[in-house]
Amino acid sequence: MKTHPIRIVGFDPGLRRTGWGAIDVISNRLIFVASGLVTSDAKTDLASRLLQLHTGVMDVLERYEPNEVAVEQTFVNKDAAATLKLGQARAISLLAPAQRGLEVAEYAPNAVKKTVVGVGHADKNQVQTMVKMLLPKAQFDSEDAADALAIAICHAHQRGQKNYKIA
Repeated sequence: MKTHPIRIVGFDPGLRRTGWGAIDVISNRLIFVASGLVTSDAKTDLASRLLQLHTGVMDVLERYEPNEVAVEQTFVNKDAAATLKLGQARAISLLAPAQRGLEVAEYAPNAVKKTVVGVGHADKNQVQTMVKMLLPKAQFDSEDAADALAIAICHAHQRGQKNYKIA
């Protein structure tokens, strides 16, 4: 019996840069597909930037046709305005897949790190090292794309347990 691959796209939302990473899961094998960034022009107004992100995220979804999507939950910091803008950018990563009828899972940053690295407070270098170990053919040119791949990997490991938060 041949197992069909499950395509997962992970998003690491941000207003300036939203990282994305696509992987295929066949049984317990993880296969790198692609990764990159969706960016917005900081010189334009917020509505235009959100539209740029939406267009870019929709393009990723159309190009890679995932079966499932995983998004990192908002990291709350002391700057309320920055947190609000991040939340608005994050909404794009939730809305676009929902428009395509896809199930969206959300994961806290510490849950992603614990799943991928084994430690909930791992640093960026540790995450990138483990992403390269788990996906030897992975290519990413930014921390955001590496984080998005880590989110996809996290979902690949957690999806059977159905203990993730559905958006």
